[in-house]
Amino acid sequence: MADRRFRIAEAHLRCALMDTKNARTAVVTGAGSGIGRAVAVELLRTGWSVVLAGRRTETLEETAALAPEGARLAVRTDVSRPDEVAALFAATVARFGRVDLLFNNAGTFGPGGVPVEELPYDAWRHVVDTNLNGAFLCAQAAYRQMKEQDPQGGRIINNGSISAHTPRPHSVAYTATKHALTGLTKSLSLDGRPYGIAVGQIDIGNAATDMTARMRTGALQANGEVAPEPVMDVADVARTVRHMAELPLEANVQFATVLATAMPYVGRG
Repeated sequence: MADRRFRIAEAHLRCALMDTKNARTAVVTGAGSGIGRAVAVELLRTGWSVVLAGRRTETLEETAALAPEGARLAVRTDVSRPDEVAALFAATVARFGRVDLLFNNAGTFGPGGVPVEELPYDAWRHVVDTNLNGAFLCAQAAYRQMKEQDPQGGRIINNGSISAHTPRPHSVAYTATKHALTGLTKSLSLDGRPYGIAVGQIDIGNAATDMTARMRTGALQANGEVAPEPVMDVADVARTVRHMAELPLEANVQFATVLATAMPYVGRG
């Protein structure tokens, strides 16, 4: 009888592992807060297996606790470090067998309100390492896995910004990296075509997160004034990312712009 119970339990475990391997798997960077957290929760809620990546384990665990549905794995990762990015994707494949989606979201604005002539090089380098180099390293690791896995292919969605189009005052490092991210998106999209790898970008304006809290009290405008700006629910961003993610690989949202309707973007400056 004990042997029979053991065999039944073993069969259930095999089935559970097979179900996990067959589920759609997403890697979300910067998943410990803000847009990354909202997207991770939305994907978990709708049946995705999600790997939560970020620099602080405790915030990743807080994100995981917000969605009781879905299989999840938290991996502490600094995306600017190649060894940690490699470990992230190795852990993902070991647990879930494949990568269907990378939401390349980790990023930093850097020191706010600092004129270009006063910006320390270390601050510039930190923003570039996180926003651009980190996005490249994660995309490269995802690309390698998506090219080799069976069935082949997958999707990468880069988190751009309104600043990929139009800068704010005193944002040279952030704006430069977000413009560069657009080039990264286009190049990856072209190179991924033969392997069924679809790459797109979502440019977001004033989603309500800790990073944009100051917008509601007052943000520096191009004319030198400080004025409050409207924000939108971050859940609307998460739903947009999920829509992009769940398209068949034969279809792609190359660029999507999602913003608070009345924010100063069209005609900024």
